[in-house]
Amino acid sequence: MSLTLGDVVAVLDRHHPPETAQSWDRVGLVTGDPTHPVRRIHAAVDPTLAVVDEARRLRADLLVTHHPLLLRGVHSVATTNAKGRTVTDLICSGVALYVAHTNADVADPGVNTALADALGLQHVEPLVVEEGQPLGRVGELPAGETLAAFAERLDTVLPSAPGGIRVAGDPGAVVRRVAVLGGAGDSAFDAVRASGADVYVTADLRHHPVLEAREEAAGGPPYLVDAGHWATESLWLRTALDRLVAALVADGHDAATVETHVSEVRTDPWTFTVGATGPGVPTTGEHR
Repeated sequence: MSLTLGDVVAVLDRHHPPETAQSWDRVGLVTGDPTHPVRRIHAAVDPTLAVVDEARRLRADLLVTHHPLLLRGVHSVATTNAKGRTVTDLICSGVALYVAHTNADVADPGVNTALADALGLQHVEPLVVEEGQPLGRVGELPAGETLAAFAERLDTVLPSAPGGIRVAGDPGAVVRRVAVLGGAGDSAFDAVRASGADVYVTADLRHHPVLEAREEAAGGPPYLVDAGHWATESLWLRTALDRLVAALVADGHDAATVETHVSEVRTDPWTFTVGATGPGVPTTGEHR
């Protein structure tokens, strides 16, 4: 039977219930007519102008993004500002926009389970519960490995980004219990400590919270890994699309009628890094 935007939204809402999003979040269908047919679905972390242009060039009918386009109130969608141009491009190109943000973070499978799976974590459980929903994950590696080896393996799992991976901790320390929280995560340090994690993988770590956390740890665990906001949330995209197609087939739709594509646009805002030090360079900030 003919697949409509409404059919796809129903499945996306089932996989990422809007009511599980944080109270401040803005998720769901942003633009588009639920009665219109859908043949091509595009997915990206951010609904930037370049991503929308990519979706248009691929003749996508629907763009699914993790981050909202209209998170905060706007008073104009005129093309004199970036958000206005984005909304105009979406509507004029006939590309619907659907957002799954914190409701995708807490989903199982979702953003954080994709990250945990990519690292091979076992016995995975929620890291913390916020507003009644499980946020982040914590689990065990099959075997211990050094912090340096863990960070290098993480680098092979995640898409490449200019900022690379920043690590706070002794490169030779052995880690096994791992906490993950895709996107910004320095608000969860207390939960990470309570979880007994040896290392915490997240992003957007700020100087003062990290410095204080490392001082409290006295050079020991939990060690901290800032792997980049865009990179840590990118892994979810293919998982979400594959699950979406499987559900549509289960609902009676022909898989051959829908194509899916993950964006090749790197929406990490950084361009390049200069002067980064590797794990072999000693620092004076850690107790030995």
